[in-house]
Amino acid sequence: MSAPPPFQNHPPQQPYGQQPQQAYGQYPQQPYGQPQQPYGYPQQQPAPAPRRQPQRSPLRGLITAVIVLAVFGGGAWYVWDYNTNPNGGKAKKEAQRAARVAEGKTHDPQTGDCVKVDQVNGEPLPTIVDCASRDAEYKTGERLYGAGKQCGSSYDYAIEVVPHRRIGYTMCFSKV
Repeated sequence: MSAPPPFQNHPPQQPYGQQPQQAYGQYPQQPYGQPQQPYGYPQQQPAPAPRRQPQRSPLRGLITAVIVLAVFGGGAWYVWDYNTNPNGGKAKKEAQRAARVAEGKTHDPQTGDCVKVDQVNGEPLPTIVDCASRDAEYKTGERLYGAGKQCGSSYDYAIEVVPHRRIGYTMCFSKV
């Protein structure tokens, strides 16, 4: 028996596991460094590496703690200074009130001033007094500008003031 004639249009058979030579009409070769896969099988991608959780440094925690302490410490210092500083805060407001009284503005109360109301010539006249004294009858609430304004139900007493050539206002008072 004789051997069959060789096929002239087909590439020669390669041993199993070897790549055919690159020639026209043959299988393309894999890129360098990639594992060899038989033609027709999908390439397997390597599994992604698990993501590492970022490490929190102790320095970052220390910086955060310092910032939080600075904010709360600053707020506490402001409250303490407002209540105890002899040149600011409550003392400054009290000094302003005393200066108004010293200037002779004893009958022009501002919001928060305590007053004693006297009837002078049939007209009420508020006189600023110390809130701790027994003379204090009312505490000044708000001032409503405009003629004929009425105080709300939360106030106990009202005085309407109409100065000459100016817009009038109503002072609202609550009992001390």
